[in-house]
Amino acid sequence: MKGITRKLINWYGHNRRDLPWRQTRDPYLIWVSEIILQQTRVDQGYDYYLRFIRRFPGVRSLAEAEPDEVMKMWQGLGYYSRARNMQFAARQIMENCHGVFPQTYHDILTLKGIGPYTAAAIASVCFGEPTPVVDGNVIRFMSRLFGVTEPADSAGGRKKILELASGMMDRDQPGEFNQAMMEFGALYCKPSNPDCPRCIFRKECVAFNTGRVGELPSRAKKTAVTARYFHYLVVRMKKKPGTRIFLQKRETPDIWKGLFQFPLIESDRNLSLKKLQLSLEWNKIFKGTGVKVIRSGGIVVHKLSHRVIYARFYEVEISKALRGGFINIPEEQVKNYPLPRLIERFLFTTGTRGHG
Repeated sequence: MKGITRKLINWYGHNRRDLPWRQTRDPYLIWVSEIILQQTRVDQGYDYYLRFIRRFPGVRSLAEAEPDEVMKMWQGLGYYSRARNMQFAARQIMENCHGVFPQTYHDILTLKGIGPYTAAAIASVCFGEPTPVVDGNVIRFMSRLFGVTEPADSAGGRKKILELASGMMDRDQPGEFNQAMMEFGALYCKPSNPDCPRCIFRKECVAFNTGRVGELPSRAKKTAVTARYFHYLVVRMKKKPGTRIFLQKRETPDIWKGLFQFPLIESDRNLSLKKLQLSLEWNKIFKGTGVKVIRSGGIVVHKLSHRVIYARFYEVEISKALRGGFINIPEEQVKNYPLPRLIERFLFTTGTRGHG
């Protein structure tokens, strides 16, 4: 294993990408990069990282920020619980650690939203603690290299990968080793069409030499994809000096919690406009408002990891304000609120003034 480790670290030294979070050992900056990259590719997350740390350069600035502003800065990255958890953890650090980022794996693990992988990455890169990281890139690389057949999404499979990574760990350069494993998985040992013939580990790789590259890592189960039907009501009211538009904040523990959206009616199937207008929800929202439907669009399909959303946008005008949990704002100010990508796309494609 030591020969493989040396070869891996040497490869990393010559091939690693020049990324801003690799020029620092500041645990806050490493933390931000790791959280962003959990569900986002480097090329997508790069600009978000720079924008986020410009606005929140340290723990204190993140802890003291308005939650809506944090969500706005995160807009477009998805998995918004990551942003909420980061701010919660920043406040933990300010309140419980006197503003000093924890310096051991086990202490880092106590922060909200930080699991074993992120804690190991921060502890090894910033503080030299030999804690191996196990993310998707590492699981794929190790499963193929050593021919691990246990399902990667099982406790036994993850334990096996962790044991192998621990055995390979360079205890003098734990941060370099962990980053090398993740980088090799991301750049070379890719999920599909890896360039095996030119791989530096082709002689050692069990999967390559047994023809099982496409089979590993194996999975025990697939997560079912559910369909949801969203009917967005783009409600405008003409009121001097200009048009007002209505929004509501998603507060329930569901996707996009903490973001703003147009008034929404969700159904268990697609509904025609006529059926939508006959629904209890429609009448509850628009009772006494003098509602008039201006136009309705076609179905927009928005795919998430385990959900497919079928959305329609209905543009309506009212003469009296909606009541309940809605806010009304000048239409041009919509751009100032954190919005789901689905709604942002609608604003862009329709040329709504609020997109900006």
